[in-house]
Amino acid sequence: MKISIIGAGNIGGLTAMRLAESGFVEIVLVDLVKDLSQGKAFDLEDAREILKYNYNIQGTGDIKKIENSDIVIVTAGLTRKPGMSREDLLTKNAQILKEICVNIKELARDSVVIIVTNPVDLMTYLALKITGFKNSKIIGMGASLDASRFANLISQELNIPVTEVEAIVIGAHGEGMLPLSRFTNIKGVPLTKFMDNATIDALIKKTVTRGAEIVSLLGSTSAYFAPSAAITEIVKVILKDEKRILGVSAYLNGEYGIKDICIGAPCRIGREGIEKIIELELDNKEKEIFLKSAESIRRLTPQLIN
Repeated sequence: MKISIIGAGNIGGLTAMRLAESGFVEIVLVDLVKDLSQGKAFDLEDAREILKYNYNIQGTGDIKKIENSDIVIVTAGLTRKPGMSREDLLTKNAQILKEICVNIKELARDSVVIIVTNPVDLMTYLALKITGFKNSKIIGMGASLDASRFANLISQELNIPVTEVEAIVIGAHGEGMLPLSRFTNIKGVPLTKFMDNATIDALIKKTVTRGAEIVSLLGSTSAYFAPSAAITEIVKVILKDEKRILGVSAYLNGEYGIKDICIGAPCRIGREGIEKIIELELDNKEKEIFLKSAESIRRLTPQLIN
């Protein structure tokens, strides 16, 4: 299986490392800054004997090397700086993504594409429109990362192992996300049985602002350890055809009463990408927030296609 990563920055480089250590043997790391991708590839090669893994990784500035990839991961683009929202990146990253997607369409027509570039829901929609791929083949990484953050904060609050928490987050990847306490479980028991509404609301607020908090602390970049872990999980589920339910940015065509946008929702993922969008039975308040989140994405879509 051939996996190509476009963008050799913090997220792209660390994703390459996680994939190599997970046993995926053919990885291509592409970046316009050729020396950056080659340097990281050489460094990862030098770790093979220590790790006892026989992966092959190529660093290159030539995007044609993605040809015939099974999965293409797009992390290229500007990252957030303190005080910036993901939407602030829209125009410049859309320009970068358009050129990349033209090449993916030409060189890797049978691939599943994972979009990481922010704002991820809008970039996922743009990738879908430019490539013309099936809706199932274009996946945005976002909701799974948000759910992991929610689970982490819950585990800290309750002082329990994070592995006991199954968190669900839907909606836009950003300030419009909707952590769902009713659907979040601890060993199968709803979160609402473990804490009061005030505590849950505080954790939801922390989850929504977690990305911005990390950007503020890092100063010159955004998060990369957790995002690279989320990407790697999606890749594993696809290539192993696990048919697991993950939160991803997916194209909705009537689900949840929403049409023609990409937004975070639980989806069954398998070898061909998104096999099914899972529709949760939201209550009136949750529906209202979800629709508002969708509208915040829709308002910005006209800026993408011009």
